[in-house]
Amino acid sequence: MRRALVRRLRRWLYIGHRWIGIATCLLFAMWFVSGIVMTYVAFPHLTAQERVAALPDLDWSKVAVTPDRALATAGLKSYPREFRLDMLNDEPVYRVLGWDGARRVVSARDGRIIDRIAQDEALAVARRYPAAGDVRMIGTVDRDQWSVTARFDPLRPLFLIALGDAAGTQLYVSEKSGEIVLDTTRTERVWNWLGSIPHWIYPTILRKDGPLWREVVLWISGVCMVLAVSGIWIGILRVRLRRRYWRNSISPYRGWMAWHHVTGFFAGVFVLTWMFSGWLSLNPGGFFAGRGASREMTQRYAGHATPDIVAEFDGRPLAPLVEARFVWLGGRPLMIGMDRANMPRVFDAVSGASLTLDDKQIFAAARHLMPEAEMTMRRRLTSEDAYWYSHHENRVLPVLRAGFNDDVQSWFHIDPRTGDILGRSDTSRRTYRWLFNALHSLDFHALIAHRPAWDIVVWLLSLLGLVISTSGIVIGWRRLMR
Repeated sequence: MRRALVRRLRRWLYIGHRWIGIATCLLFAMWFVSGIVMTYVAFPHLTAQERVAALPDLDWSKVAVTPDRALATAGLKSYPREFRLDMLNDEPVYRVLGWDGARRVVSARDGRIIDRIAQDEALAVARRYPAAGDVRMIGTVDRDQWSVTARFDPLRPLFLIALGDAAGTQLYVSEKSGEIVLDTTRTERVWNWLGSIPHWIYPTILRKDGPLWREVVLWISGVCMVLAVSGIWIGILRVRLRRRYWRNSISPYRGWMAWHHVTGFFAGVFVLTWMFSGWLSLNPGGFFAGRGASREMTQRYAGHATPDIVAEFDGRPLAPLVEARFVWLGGRPLMIGMDRANMPRVFDAVSGASLTLDDKQIFAAARHLMPEAEMTMRRRLTSEDAYWYSHHENRVLPVLRAGFNDDVQSWFHIDPRTGDILGRSDTSRRTYRWLFNALHSLDFHALIAHRPAWDIVVWLLSLLGLVISTSGIVIGWRRLMR
């Protein structure tokens, strides 16, 4: 009876693996190929450098409205998440991002609210982009393949403008705010159809419904994990390393079946960890949800909560800037200027005098981020480590790390040049760093610090996964044909 039950369960294991594999091996092959493409061509996004490079120099002579009056016009009840001054073509404007996610644009010339721009104004914005050539309007889009995510919702609709350059660059300019919010090139648009779009199962019709897309991908990747586990189990059951099969083979199979069995036996664990970490990227259960600096934390760090910065604004620096952000740090009003090279400079918001921030000053302000906990770490990082490294995005160095002994062991990373909080991590996010970034992207410091070692390992493992997938496709096709 026991042997009969074991044989029956083993048979169902084989049958389940076979038919789930027939249904999913094309997905596996697609994921391995698209993963390689994504390694070298990222999904289109507008970098900070690209954004500031397209801004005109601030014309301080046209600024007739004080920051405090702009905040009052925006109708805020507390100091906003972001408050900056830049140029909308030839007009200086204050851009306000509230804690509710609402965006407001106030003219610094006459104090009026700007909630829409015309097509000719959008074209003028696009002509200031460094790569601009024969600029032309393509049309207005509400949502397309490259602007599908919800972060663009407060900025829609978007003007789509072709720059007429050799790279085939297209800009998305918000009709509401007049900002360039996204750029794409011909290379990005073509290669992403072979990279991010299939890899993330990212067609617009599905991705525009975020919760539905998440559920679909969770279930698909969950089924694929079952396939990987059953494949490893079968591989172990059928392999013989000592008492080998005919012709000293470790596998009883021939042809494509042998390729599938042997390659899966040696690389199956990688396929499983890759699937598991990809499944985790969707944060099932919300355990790995990001915990950024809250509104209350930010206000304590700033030492200021009311919607005002300076009663009389005389702090106009002589240095050429394209943007000025108004912030508070430890109860002191500051102006963070940005030049065209995206290099920050700090000024006193009242006098306009140039300042250099001190680490002690920043840590003293950071101490108020979590008053209920003790600050147990005050560290200045001058080189990358396992939790602060540049691989998929550029990281600021040096950076300050302030750690607390709260229940989740929070760390805050702070830019020592500006005092900006760059991010917060806790125990769950640091665990996620190993379960996703390490297992899925192979972000091990020994590899990413010595490229092309990382590229070689990624290619080798991806090719092994592709052999497993391709052999499974052939086996499944032959089974279906019979």
